[in-house]
Amino acid sequence: MPHRQIKFGTDGWRGVIADDFTFANVRTAAEAIAAYIHTQEDPAKGLCIGYDTRFGSKAFARTCAEVVAATGIRVALANDITPTPALSFGVRDRGAAGGIMITSSHNPPQWNGVKYKAWYGGSGKPSIIAAIEAHLGQPVKKATQAAAIEEVDFLPPYLKAIERFADLDLIAKSGMKFVIDSMYGAGRTILSDIFKQLGVDHVQIRGNVDPLFPGINPEPIEPHIRALGEAVVANKCDAGLCTDGDADRIGATDEHGEFVDPHKIFSVLLSWVLRRKGWPGAVTRAFNTTKMLDRIAAKHGRELIEHGIGFKFVCDYMLEREIVMGGEESGGIGFQRHLPERDGLLNALLLANVMAEEKKTLGRLVADLQAEYGEHQYGRVDLHIPDDIKMAAIARAKALKPGDPAIAGMPILRQETLDGVKFYLDNPEAKTKPNAAETWILLRASGTEPLMRIYTESTSKEAVARLLASGKAFALGG
Repeated sequence: MPHRQIKFGTDGWRGVIADDFTFANVRTAAEAIAAYIHTQEDPAKGLCIGYDTRFGSKAFARTCAEVVAATGIRVALANDITPTPALSFGVRDRGAAGGIMITSSHNPPQWNGVKYKAWYGGSGKPSIIAAIEAHLGQPVKKATQAAAIEEVDFLPPYLKAIERFADLDLIAKSGMKFVIDSMYGAGRTILSDIFKQLGVDHVQIRGNVDPLFPGINPEPIEPHIRALGEAVVANKCDAGLCTDGDADRIGATDEHGEFVDPHKIFSVLLSWVLRRKGWPGAVTRAFNTTKMLDRIAAKHGRELIEHGIGFKFVCDYMLEREIVMGGEESGGIGFQRHLPERDGLLNALLLANVMAEEKKTLGRLVADLQAEYGEHQYGRVDLHIPDDIKMAAIARAKALKPGDPAIAGMPILRQETLDGVKFYLDNPEAKTKPNAAETWILLRASGTEPLMRIYTESTSKEAVARLLASGKAFALGG
């Protein structure tokens, strides 16, 4: 029978340390991964294992290595804290059968997790994750002699790859100044070290290791990103660049210290890639991301593919066909020509690259996009509510019909249920604005936590605030 305390979500299994994320359960997860490799991959290719700055991550990684090696699969174990994209790059670069990353990414400090990375250097496809889950709690045969565990440094080849991808000379010559914020995570001093070598003027904050992530969750959104905005203003910088706990997601602030959400970052990067680079391929985006991307893609004659929430869906498309960029709401953005994987460090370099090439601050780049494609404002609220309340809210939402004035008094135009329940709304404010953004709100219940997320996009920050308040009241039964 599958193990009840372990459930792989959109990008692996997460749990609260010492509650369900225990050494015993980590061993169970590692055994399932080893069994999967023995039955579905080539175990002779070995497995790569990395870990982040969270409490116990190094010890959990060593435990995974010992479990996997005991089944006869050799292990390349990180010799230090490693960003998730560096581990993913290492899997592909070494031709390994797969990889394990010990991280809970952007979750609160009491959480940790196990991410599985497939041989192609990206999140395991749904079929792979299902196959791993099928092995949970099942016995795995041990080898007569354990395979070798070799400690390796995954960083050098990965850094060469991202440094080739961005135009570092252009950044160096730009004269721009940045704040770098690693949020006490696995990004540590990587970007700062690159900028030092280039002679780029910058300030580093929260680059030290602290598994308590004091005062924040290591997620590059408000309110956790406020220290970055304050540092940008205090040091008169052109932008602030931020990576999350395992450095696969990006966040930013503009020159005024204002938060630049991941949707605008994605839009800035996509517009630049299609205008300046002309790289081929379609664009993919998750169900909860900005519709500005659709307008940018349409202007440049690119197909826009909407898919479920989670980077594994982006990865699937990148493995199947030509994709220029893909991304999700939480700052995970990837380029097929680099890796079928999100990479916060690479995207931070590319954002600096865009600013240098366009000779514009980040705030100016965002303002130009809003002027060209219409004002798009976005918001999200997380509700930690019992499973029965969240599922009742989803049931009530699905029962609503077009014309019902359900959210903020706005009539429903249509409903979509690709991943959660999404309403497109008839917003009277849109009629007064040229090129107005579509107004929509999405209710999505987590499959692994007592959590509901509400996302919305509209024509103004005020409209977003009203929609989120109304959506929250609806979810709670009001």
